[in-house]
Amino acid sequence: MKHIVTDQTAVTALAFDGEPSDAELDAIELEMPVIRAEMDLLDAQIMVLDRKVSELDARRIRRARRKVLSARRDLENTTVVVAWSSAGDAR
Repeated sequence: MKHIVTDQTAVTALAFDGEPSDAELDAIELEMPVIRAEMDLLDAQIMVLDRKVSELDARRIRRARRKVLSARRDLENTTVVVAWSSAGDAR
């Protein structure tokens, strides 16, 4: 009996080695303050899942939300500066 199968090499691109590229690692490093801020917010929210929210808990959550917004703003401003400086180099 002859089996009919697809040729995998024709549809498969390059083999994935499982490691992030240098550019991906740089992007992760750039986003690390946002990731840490979001983790702090998540920790604050998890702490109040099974109990009544106290004033201290509410302040902790508000502080964590402000930290996330600030980190996201800083990341966006950094990204815009990098994009603008890259565009300026192309001239």
